[in-house]
Amino acid sequence: MRLIYLILLTLFTVPAYANEHYRAAVDSLPSQIPDRIVLNWSENPTTTASVTWRTDTSITQAEGQIAKANASANFTTWSWSKNARTEKWEHNGNTAHFHSVTFKGLKPNTLYAYRVGSGDIWSSWYQFRTASAEPDEFTFIYFGDAQNNLLALWARTIRTAVLDAPHADFILHAGDLVNRANRDSEWEEWFESGDWIHAKIPSISTPGNHEYYKNGDKRHLSVLWRPHFTLPENGPEGFTETTYYTDYQGARIISLNSNEGREEQASWLEQVLKDNPNKWTFVTFHHPVYSASEGRDNKDLREAWKPIFDKYAVDLVLQGHDHSYARGNNIGNGVTVRDSTKGTVYVVSVSGPKQYKLRKDRWMTRGAENTQLYQVITVSGDTLSYRAMTAVGELYDAFDLVKQMGKPNKLIDRAPQSPERRWENTLEKKDKDDKVY
Repeated sequence: MRLIYLILLTLFTVPAYANEHYRAAVDSLPSQIPDRIVLNWSENPTTTASVTWRTDTSITQAEGQIAKANASANFTTWSWSKNARTEKWEHNGNTAHFHSVTFKGLKPNTLYAYRVGSGDIWSSWYQFRTASAEPDEFTFIYFGDAQNNLLALWARTIRTAVLDAPHADFILHAGDLVNRANRDSEWEEWFESGDWIHAKIPSISTPGNHEYYKNGDKRHLSVLWRPHFTLPENGPEGFTETTYYTDYQGARIISLNSNEGREEQASWLEQVLKDNPNKWTFVTFHHPVYSASEGRDNKDLREAWKPIFDKYAVDLVLQGHDHSYARGNNIGNGVTVRDSTKGTVYVVSVSGPKQYKLRKDRWMTRGAENTQLYQVITVSGDTLSYRAMTAVGELYDAFDLVKQMGKPNKLIDRAPQSPERRWENTLEKKDKDDKVY
């Protein structure tokens, strides 16, 4: 009997750590304390902001509080409250409550502070700035696939990126935020890696193939995608919070869902580009128009979407999936053909540790293997400045795009003269059988 008691005691007192597959340990169980706090724009970023967070199921009513930020801590006494929408999440015996609020009636270009919670249990106050009502300079960070070993090895990329660009206005994630769509502990890693970053800097996220899971013959979006994020619902029917657009200070940022219904999204995409009043246009999705890595090609996606990008002169297409880096522009109908009438720049990048080889038939101007990267993009008037940085803060690629009236954008290449990073000239494992974690 004593032996049985000791076994049961062990089973029920061991913390819920998850470090399988050489991952950093996390405890993904929810509590009464708000966690997984993330800031999004689901509506107009000049006058609204949306926040989503998680608790255990004992918290049935929650709220957000917001005020204009001030150097005096007395700003908290001027806050106002918004009741949260609460939904219960259940999966494989796990339960949680996800809460969301959208603050409305905010003033453009104004610094606000918010917190979330209920009763006597509250988060920190997090500060953010609403968008300007007119076109204005802005900076954002773009990440390719995070996916694997998130807390162990992706965390350094997002943290270095924010130290590099501390005043970034938003962060764009081009899919494969996690490896297993419904594995809650991986989502915990993603949130712990960014921690306050997710709560302070708005996220624009698009789903990758690893945000999908298979059930029978069909693939489905992660049961944790929509609970975690409050994204725009201005996309085509059937693509809620995966296909959408946001207008920000003179730019239209469009998320497409490259995992399904590519043809169905094309007509919506054309209309959104046709009715676009902004000077700059960026499109993000997961599967590349032109693949960077060996043995991959997305011909149907290219045939469905690239003619529309060409027709409406999309400036920049930001992608992931291929676990390598590639940047090229003026791509015509063939991989090695340059079309001088088109000015779109295509980028494929990777921010996590999973790495593949580049393809041999190059379309890219600059490529990289075995390298974790982030990208910082600044728009100022008629000029876009882009730089790709390694996870240790080294400049790897750079260019400017300059608007030209009635002509394709002028591309000024500012890539450093350093050799391309390839498997043969980058750091090897100390021993070929060593595990990376």
